Amino acid sequence: MEIQENIVNKVAQSGLVTLDPASFYPAGDRVVYDIAANLFQGLILREKDFREFVKTHDWSQYQGKNVAVTCSADAIVPAWAYMLLANKLAPYAAEVVFGNEDVLETVLFIKNINNMDIEEYRDQRIVIKGCGEVPVPVSAYVELTKKLTPVVKSLMFGEPCSTVPIYKKRD
Repeated sequence: MEIQENIVNKVAQSGLVTLDPASFYPAGDRVVYDIAANLFQGLILREKDFREFVKTHDWSQYQGKNVAVTCSADAIVPAWAYMLLANKLAPYAAEVVFGNEDVLETVLFIKNINNMDIEEYRDQRIVIKGCGEVPVPVSAYVELTKKLTPVVKSLMFGEPCSTVPIYKKRD
């Protein structure tokens, strides 16, 4: 007598849609430009010297790159200095932000999330994947939650076999 067992994939039958935040991972090289290299004696920014640097520096090396502009030194840097850098980087860089690598990642993820078509998730039961190969900033999970909550039937975090409920639309 042959016993045949049917294995049923309940996750596949659940109607859950898995959304991997890593799919919003921004392409491109990341570069941090630290204005500390332009400080006189590591303390102050001298306008004349800085303007000369800005004028003669080869900005084309940032072509297509995502650039975070920051200052690692404990110095007071006037806002106009960052504005000059942004002005020179803008024609070349894919993105320019003020801040460190984490700020850059956040801005890039949020930019991609804001460009997503949320209509494909309307009235769906969504699981936002919680782990993977690509590091995803918490800010991306927050942005996805804000973006999806108005349109989905339910929103969960984790894996389809083990989820944490975040939101459920009231009928």
